[in-house]
Amino acid sequence: MQVLTALFESYFGKKPTFIQEISNSASNRKYFRMEADSVNSVIGAIGTQREENEAFIYLAEHFKSKGLNVPKILCTSNDKLRYLQEDLGDCQLFGLLGNGDATPLLIDTIKELPRLQFLGAEGLDFSKCYPQAEFNRRSVFWDLNYFKYDFLKPFGLEFDENRLEDDFEHFADILLNVAPRAFMYRDFQSRNIMIRDNCPWFIDFQGGRKGPVLYDLASFVYQAKAGFSADLKALLIDTYYKAMQQYCKMERAEFDTALSHIVLFRCLQTLGAYGFRGKIENKANFLSSIPFGVSNLKGILQEFHFEDTYLREILLKLANGLKFPPTGTKERLLVRVYSFSYKKGIPTDYSGNGGGFVFDCRSIHNPGKYEQYKKITGMDKPVQDFLENDGEILKFNENVFGIADRAVEKYIKRGFSDLMFSFGCTGGQHRSVYAAESLAKHLKEKFDCITIYVNHREQGIEKTL
Repeated sequence: MQVLTALFESYFGKKPTFIQEISNSASNRKYFRMEADSVNSVIGAIGTQREENEAFIYLAEHFKSKGLNVPKILCTSNDKLRYLQEDLGDCQLFGLLGNGDATPLLIDTIKELPRLQFLGAEGLDFSKCYPQAEFNRRSVFWDLNYFKYDFLKPFGLEFDENRLEDDFEHFADILLNVAPRAFMYRDFQSRNIMIRDNCPWFIDFQGGRKGPVLYDLASFVYQAKAGFSADLKALLIDTYYKAMQQYCKMERAEFDTALSHIVLFRCLQTLGAYGFRGKIENKANFLSSIPFGVSNLKGILQEFHFEDTYLREILLKLANGLKFPPTGTKERLLVRVYSFSYKKGIPTDYSGNGGGFVFDCRSIHNPGKYEQYKKITGMDKPVQDFLENDGEILKFNENVFGIADRAVEKYIKRGFSDLMFSFGCTGGQHRSVYAAESLAKHLKEKFDCITIYVNHREQGIEKTL
């Protein structure tokens, strides 16, 4: 941070009087809004990869020379790990989605995309792109394996790896023949579009390279959390196709076929990112995006016709087989109550809130040690009688109820949408099931303005009260 502050002082001749870190969801780079007396705010960036920073700086300066709407680079540090750039403000296009007034901005953005791709490619030295100059076979397999290892495997979906690799090879052949090719933004989505003076401005293109331009169209129109209607998707695709003709002529049938394959590929890459950033790195924004991503895949498989391959079979199994808990609203709190086995890990909170309260039931006398209880659960009366007669779980529940009541009251008052309670024991069969059932029953009797979702994970039982 000291180097960034010194860079600011060197450029403006005065020290910054205001520094505020700006949150970012995925990147390892850090961004700061910096100001000083009589100096308009600028964005200071600290990167961890010199080559990535150099790529962004080069691309930004090249695009700026073409009159494209990208931030101006003001100065860079000697080590190229820090730089100052123009501040485009805080209005992301993503934040405007769902508002009917956003449609003109979406159309303006998609009209501008071919200009960025084709005009931006003129005179561009692609060898300066990071991590590589061109979308090639290696790029395809990085993303397909990203999906396989960071999504399919963490979710425990079984598949024949040899058959899947054969289909990956075939899919790669198709993708590498998709035309036209120019500057591929790589991450063209509404979070990377800033709105200033009612016009779209572009950021975070440091991963761009030469490649199929339809990849960016697919990224934008089929972004999982955007929730565009079928009519809006069709309008944006048609708008792009017409705008693209100024730079590259392409028959509509060929365009539509190529787009369908790119849309599926981009979806798999996105799921890989959600799996890695959410399931593995446990980043809330990506974790909460996983249900949207799977729903998006299901819609894509229904919308487009793909040949019957083993890959399609696996994707259909994924889209129809992965189930996610419901989510609440500000108007009605959803309380999710889980039982689970510690051997299989704490339940994932796909709302992105971090999992709420987790209670360990393993200190309570375990019915599972006795033969007569081994084939029944905490939902069965013999187990309930055992636990209640022993008495330890009654005191445990009393303490849990007190915590839960206060939390529910506060969540309702503050307009929160989701609250989660999880009870774990050795096998997720007796003590945790009983405790979860007890809390669900207690909350149902005490609060009539909440919805309660119960999931006994190891028993495969779920219900909504």
